[in-house]
Amino acid sequence: MQEVSMFFKRFSLFLALISHPASAQEAPVKAPSIADYEKLVSGYRYYKPDSAIFFAQKAIGHARKTSDSNGVARMLNQLGMIDDNLGRYNDARKKYLTSLELFTRLGDKKGMAAENIRLGVVELRKGSYDKAIGYFLQALKISEQAKNTPGMMEAYITLGEAYLGQQKYDTAINYLKTAEGLNDILPFSSLTLNLYNDFGAVYRQTGNFPLAEAYLRKGIGLSNKPELQGLFITLTNNLAALYNRKGLKKESIALQLTALQRAREIKNYIRELQVLTSLADTYGQDNAARSLSYLEEALALARDKNAHKQEIDLLDRLSKLYRFLGRQAEALKMKEMQYELADSFFYRNMTEEIANLQAAYELDKSKAHIKELKYVNNRQQLEGNVSLGITAGMIVLLAVVATFYYRTRKLNNLLNKLNTQLVESNSVKDKLFSILGHDLRAPISSIISLLYLVNEDDLSADERKDVINRLAVSSNASLETLNKLLKWGETQIKGILLNPMEFRPKEVIARTIALLSVDAEKKSITIEDLSGENETIFADPDHFEFVMRNLISNAIKFTPEQGSVTVSTSHELKNCLTFHVKDTGVGIDPARIPNIFTLANTSTKGTNNEKGTSLGLVMCKEFIEANHGKISATSEPGQGTEFIFSLRT
Repeated sequence: MQEVSMFFKRFSLFLALISHPASAQEAPVKAPSIADYEKLVSGYRYYKPDSAIFFAQKAIGHARKTSDSNGVARMLNQLGMIDDNLGRYNDARKKYLTSLELFTRLGDKKGMAAENIRLGVVELRKGSYDKAIGYFLQALKISEQAKNTPGMMEAYITLGEAYLGQQKYDTAINYLKTAEGLNDILPFSSLTLNLYNDFGAVYRQTGNFPLAEAYLRKGIGLSNKPELQGLFITLTNNLAALYNRKGLKKESIALQLTALQRAREIKNYIRELQVLTSLADTYGQDNAARSLSYLEEALALARDKNAHKQEIDLLDRLSKLYRFLGRQAEALKMKEMQYELADSFFYRNMTEEIANLQAAYELDKSKAHIKELKYVNNRQQLEGNVSLGITAGMIVLLAVVATFYYRTRKLNNLLNKLNTQLVESNSVKDKLFSILGHDLRAPISSIISLLYLVNEDDLSADERKDVINRLAVSSNASLETLNKLLKWGETQIKGILLNPMEFRPKEVIARTIALLSVDAEKKSITIEDLSGENETIFADPDHFEFVMRNLISNAIKFTPEQGSVTVSTSHELKNCLTFHVKDTGVGIDPARIPNIFTLANTSTKGTNNEKGTSLGLVMCKEFIEANHGKISATSEPGQGTEFIFSLRT
């Protein structure tokens, strides 16, 4: 920090000099370089992020004036790391991608590898291990092509960290040992300390405490230098965690207090938050008062630095500690604050995406309006031609009038068609936004909360199994909604593809019942197939299976325990086979019956709070009608519902 302070003084002097005319006797002052700006931004990145952003943007302006694309890319990388520290992962990713594009244009292999590493780290923090590993492997490939040994070492280290995060310790150790082999032939650098820290973490997790301690102490011994204080703190904090796991709580606290003092000396709030949280964990429930004190101190620091992700984690920890202390009101308050902050932080990007969709829709609407104005203008031109044609004689007038009438009718028909399409598009847009904002948001929010629970060390095996089961249910609900959206969107874009053939519906019905039998058994629901054995229909088998699966699934969803679902057939219409799917469920409000096959229908929860969307019945109707059939429904609240559809034989 002393080096940064001296540079800032020199930079301030430079600004003062260039802001006043220099006399002939004064020596010219050299403008700061991108490297100078990098030192300044790096110094402020953990101390004053706002100041770091200011100088980075100033550097970008300077680089663009001098057409220095390399400088722009380097500063975007710095801004990305600031966003990364603050938990703004999507913003960081955008800056890294732009930087990668610039480095690629310049053919800068070292920069390209570095940005792939940063992109992988972002995905690693988000828990997207496959994407992270993809970026790290790409960085390794680029570094190998450029024969950049330090770059290869960093890629192997990050690959080890990715597999460590997935608890695939053997694979992680193999990558780290490969990195260690490269480290032996390279000069000492901060990568060496990162490598030793990762070895300490993986051996601690595998229970090899002596080897873990050896690597951590070796790293601490090499990091006790001013420019390496951040890594010194991390290594010391991890050694403290190792001691705490070994039951040496007193030694662990002593190390953590040393790390905390160093973090404050270098004004690195990220490291300070990590150490404060570790101290709270070490004191734990044995000394809840001290643990609470450290958590509250960390929360105040996170709020001061706008570190929202860390703030969400700290609010969760405080809620649990208050609950342990019996202070239920404060525990509830912390949990409410956590959910409120998580809602605004995690779903901000979703809101932005929806806003982009809205903007795109408005753009299409504007384009349609422009077309309409052009049509109006054409019509006015035609009217002018008619006026001119009158002077040319009755024959010319009749010809012009006939042409005018024909074209006007064609234009009016086209305008009406466009207006109808706009109304339909608006309805589709509103429905999609409703599904995205409601039916997807709730299960995704539940998934996030459950992921935090899974990560807790104090969960029993049964509790963890229950949380994972709940996580699977929420994930399946989200997947079902997305699949229906994709299938329906495909039919809207490409139209319904029809492949009719003669087949026996009995086989499809049996397969569908078998597929859904698990869901029925969970609610003790009986499914009875009374359809004819040798009956055949002429339709698309895939469409028929989708309709039958959706109707039976809905019947199970809205039928209480011990209920029943019956599938039967009849010959009510000539050359048609009529199918009946009847349940003993809760029934449907008569006011909703006219709209259940349209986008105006709203989804409801099942008897066990099963989630769904209204797209399924819309697609059923479209598939049945595409196969020249008809579908309807009858229901009585409290008595059950019967869906009836017919297809050609």
